[in-house]
Amino acid sequence: MAKLYERADIYDLMESEHRYKAFMGHWAEVLKGKNVNTLLDVSIGSGGVTIPLLDLGIRLFGSDLSESMLERCDQKIKAKGYEAQLQVCDFRNLCDKFSMRFDCVASTGNSLAYVTNEELLCVLEQMNELIVPGGYLYFDIRNWDYVVKTKQRFYTYNPIFVGDTRVNLVQCWDHNTDGTIDFNLLYTFEKDNRIFQKEIFQEHYYPISQKLLLDKLSSMGYSDIEIRSFPIQAGEYTETCDWYCVIAKKGNGK
Repeated sequence: MAKLYERADIYDLMESEHRYKAFMGHWAEVLKGKNVNTLLDVSIGSGGVTIPLLDLGIRLFGSDLSESMLERCDQKIKAKGYEAQLQVCDFRNLCDKFSMRFDCVASTGNSLAYVTNEELLCVLEQMNELIVPGGYLYFDIRNWDYVVKTKQRFYTYNPIFVGDTRVNLVQCWDHNTDGTIDFNLLYTFEKDNRIFQKEIFQEHYYPISQKLLLDKLSSMGYSDIEIRSFPIQAGEYTETCDWYCVIAKKGNGK
């Protein structure tokens, strides 16, 4: 079955000026009081989450496994009059592609759940290697503890409009016996009250417990670990939030 990540045109349908400003506000709050001038997003995709950082004066770098997503990201960055260094890279092999260190290394878009929990721990180690002493590690992610606990299957979203076309999204999540979850996504496109196009995708995820993530950060010497809702405008973080983000400060040792 097709992967949504292979269709940047559909992946970006949810983008809007309102969403852009929301992410800019999110970053302004997350990074407030922190000395961050350079940021590498190791799962930048088409850039929807991190391009707003450029408007905050932060020098942005990005990597992603998808060349087509990076091409779209580059187009959007240039359309805003900016430049950013983008690199095709599997985030399991970051240190093979990057040599400089950054004030913050981030993973956005729930991307960490695309790999097994064992691989995830290695990804965090590689991210850590690229952070300057006293810098920050950031990620945003679905609240997998809540997803696994509730085992909700069906999710509907408010429609969006592209010109005179209405776009509807319905998700059905299959909870597999091995603990993984398949997200089945159905997009329908309609005009004049008739559906004229359907797109079906499936994404395979490995749920990640928050404890696993926080324990790993602590074992690598991170402190000042902040857990916030994602985006921050969603309100105070609770255990029932759909998404959350974490930012933690690296020790000054190395």
